[in-house]
Amino acid sequence: MGGIGLPIPAGSGRRHRRSGYPLGVSSARVIPVLACVLALAACSNPSATPSPTVSATPTASATPTASPSSTVKPQDSLDAITVKGQKGKKPTVSVKAPFAIDKTRVRVLDAGTGYKAVADGYVTVHYYGMNGRTGKMFEESYSSKTPATFPLGQVIAGFKDGLTGQRAGSRVLIAMPGSDAYDASPTSGPDGYQIGDTLIFVVDILAVSVAQPEGKVVTPPSGLPKVTGSAADKPTVTIPSGSAPTKMSAAVLIEGTGPKLAKTDTITARYVGYSWKTGKLVDDGFATPTSDSLSATIPGWQTGLVGKRIGSRVLLVLPPADGFPEGSATPPLEAGDTIVYVVDLLFSQAAAVG
Repeated sequence: MGGIGLPIPAGSGRRHRRSGYPLGVSSARVIPVLACVLALAACSNPSATPSPTVSATPTASATPTASPSSTVKPQDSLDAITVKGQKGKKPTVSVKAPFAIDKTRVRVLDAGTGYKAVADGYVTVHYYGMNGRTGKMFEESYSSKTPATFPLGQVIAGFKDGLTGQRAGSRVLIAMPGSDAYDASPTSGPDGYQIGDTLIFVVDILAVSVAQPEGKVVTPPSGLPKVTGSAADKPTVTIPSGSAPTKMSAAVLIEGTGPKLAKTDTITARYVGYSWKTGKLVDDGFATPTSDSLSATIPGWQTGLVGKRIGSRVLLVLPPADGFPEGSATPPLEAGDTIVYVVDLLFSQAAAVG
């Protein structure tokens, strides 16, 4: 009964996985590990836990030296930084170098209306990074048209603090002192980083993960299984009396406002699955969110979840042809049984192109 991955068709030859989120980032360089994360674009299909391809071994050019930054008087505002350009496009950033900031400071340049980023969640962003000491850009994602997706829990403190609580759709300016950047491990920073350097970022927040469904509660059509439980709770399903339906149905119970799920996306979801025949819980993937490509899941998930928005809770009633035609050992389901899922859509990541 314990769920060990998103529902994969029997006989697919794939092992079930529970990875938590679509990325597993483990690298000494977490800027946001941006160069590392962008390496995912080279993959033909996203994995549930793709690994960054850059080495954690420092390069000679990143060897720390005595830093001129220590002689720069830290500023207590972002007023000296000018950002021009339209949100979603590569910005023009200017600052009189050398520039230093006293603590991590954030300014919302263009406010979005989406969900707020949470400290232990995921974000997808475009970004532009500049070293305040030199006034030079060291990395950006706009030119490649490849946004970065990463866990806020595994990035440098200034980036995590700067993005936590910001809404999807926003453009934000972040400046962080070396203590919140790479002073503790300067060889992990961008080329030429010196202890005490202030880093400046302009970030367009494209999407964020949610901890639970958020949105308008929707009354499902009559005749479907009854679902009880708040958005924060593991839902309970009560199967109605009578024969199982012969056609699948997909009903939104809570309508989120995040991006629409595409058939090629990797999704992060939590869920419960009930047998129509026994009325019992047979697939429990609620406690730990699970990630995989939507295209690798059972047919009813692929059909019923496409077009649904992140932040939604969805009820799926799946006859055998849309679920497990021959039955299943995991989840334990007899051949010919209909399975009922309640799925919370927490995050999606677009498939890499190329």
